[in-house]
Amino acid sequence: HAIAGALGTMCRRLQALLEQTELDLTQALEEDFEGLDETLEEWREDHTENNKRVMQTRESIQSEIDELQQFQHLATRIRDNAKGQALLTALDKAFAELNRLQAPRKAIIFTESRRTQNYLLDLLKNTFYGEGIVLFNGTNTDERAQEIYKEWIQQHQGSDRISGSKTADTRAALVDYFRDHGTVMIATEAGAEGINLQFCSLVINYDLPWNPQRIEQRIGRCHRYGQKFDVVVVNFINKNNPADERIYELLRDKFQLFEGVFGASDEVLGAIGSGVDFERRIADIYRHCRDSQQIRDSFEQLRLELSTEISDAMLKTREALFEHFDEKVLERVRIDSNRLRNRYERILLDLTQTALNHKADFDQDGFWLNELPIELQDSAIPLGRYELPRRSPEAHLYRVEHPLAQQIIQQAKNYPLKAAKLTFTYSPDEGRVTTLENVRNQSGLLRLTLITVQMLGVQEQHLLMVAITREGFVLEEDDPERLLCMPAVMTELSPLTNISTELDAVFQRKKQHCLADINQRNIGYFQQEIEKLEAWADDLKLKLDHEIKALDAEIKETRKTAAAAQTLNEKLNWQKHQRELESKRNKLRREIFDRQDHIEAQRDELISALEKQLTQQVQEEQLFEIEWELV
Repeated sequence: HAIAGALGTMCRRLQALLEQTELDLTQALEEDFEGLDETLEEWREDHTENNKRVMQTRESIQSEIDELQQFQHLATRIRDNAKGQALLTALDKAFAELNRLQAPRKAIIFTESRRTQNYLLDLLKNTFYGEGIVLFNGTNTDERAQEIYKEWIQQHQGSDRISGSKTADTRAALVDYFRDHGTVMIATEAGAEGINLQFCSLVINYDLPWNPQRIEQRIGRCHRYGQKFDVVVVNFINKNNPADERIYELLRDKFQLFEGVFGASDEVLGAIGSGVDFERRIADIYRHCRDSQQIRDSFEQLRLELSTEISDAMLKTREALFEHFDEKVLERVRIDSNRLRNRYERILLDLTQTALNHKADFDQDGFWLNELPIELQDSAIPLGRYELPRRSPEAHLYRVEHPLAQQIIQQAKNYPLKAAKLTFTYSPDEGRVTTLENVRNQSGLLRLTLITVQMLGVQEQHLLMVAITREGFVLEEDDPERLLCMPAVMTELSPLTNISTELDAVFQRKKQHCLADINQRNIGYFQQEIEKLEAWADDLKLKLDHEIKALDAEIKETRKTAAAAQTLNEKLNWQKHQRELESKRNKLRREIFDRQDHIEAQRDELISALEKQLTQQVQEEQLFEIEWELV
């Protein structure tokens, strides 16, 4: 259906060439295949090569026209489209599964041609899905899209949802309609760019691009933050075409586009640049291979080259990161989970390994608990496999809240920590810490103190760690903690009493800084409470003022009515009503002053209560002090 139109366009272009008239092939095809200009720009060499072919003899051009017309005739004779019928089957099965999962009944179908988009609309409009179909393409100028746009403009008139750009607002209107009312969105490549479809969890690649990055971009419309269900991707391939099958194998296995939680990794897709070279290689295979064996051999060669290319790129990236970046940077880069586990998970596992000693067998994903320590043998903690995070269903999920972890943490808190000397080993292979490289082959003192601060009825606890070298150089920020994370052995203690006083001064500075931060937060809390009281007073006064103004207006009308009364009885009744209104107004005026006095009293009470609690009650507990050396 789609290629018939493209073949007709090519025939007209060649016919115009014979007649020496101008016809822009790119513009003509762009009306059908969106993004063709971008593709031609990327495939510049092939585009130039195709232009050279125009300079042929009239006979060869006429021959090509005749051949293309035969292909077009074959294409237009097709009545029953097996691929379209397969789509109906896929939709029925997929929507049944969405119902079972209680996921929204939404599906986005991607195609590369507007003609195919129109064919799918005709195919589906008389089915169960017909009422909820939305078309999305580069222009969105069809009648239905314009109706949706006008309704959306009316709905959001006067709001900041309207940007003023008709193109952008039409796209937003179509997405909103799909979210709130639609069932199926049929989109060209324009639908894969810049829209959020996190409410949809079914992606159908009716036409599967060769470029893996474009496929990832399509899936990324639905598989994004905010998605509440697994995103299912349905791909259409011609299983009678060996090249189609081989392409799909590469996309599935080598680029891992359709498996796992995250799909293709940035490392894998980044290794192939823009993906254009990959498309060119496939195009070459289609052009030059004439049997199944040639296709298998060519794709196997492409697979081997990709394996080397991707592996080399990932290896070089990892080496560069581990060799040149600080550990802090590495913790923010998604690399190997075994090398860079979440910091707190790593600390918990290290502590657990120390506490369990020979009672458990540890590996990269967790541990097997074979025997409980003596102090835990009376507990109901089960033996077996523990993982963090859990990867296998039979394993126990190990986390800070687990009873075993709680027991180990409490036990660690109660360890007697005597004075000692620790010699730490710095190894760049385990992660560079550039700030600590300045103190290699030096020694000093390190102290950890727990301070507990009671203020405004709230208790805060902070661990303050300070370290200093023998020469008086202070380890700033979190360097002391990072020092403690390095491998160490206990060596002979030789107290450095000469710098103990300097360490005290460093600790006092850090403590005062911590207390100042706490005090600043409490000032903000106090100010917030005062502002709440004042806002409440203002709202109350505004309400009473509004009621007084309403009464004033009513009193004024009552006076007019009383003056116009025709009988004495009527005048007396209206005068009585006026006095009642005036009495009510005077009461409200007094209430304003009474409420203000009440608010002032509340403010005074709050200030007095806060004043009593403003004094910081600080307790200090030195947990340990060590002499350290970094080698």
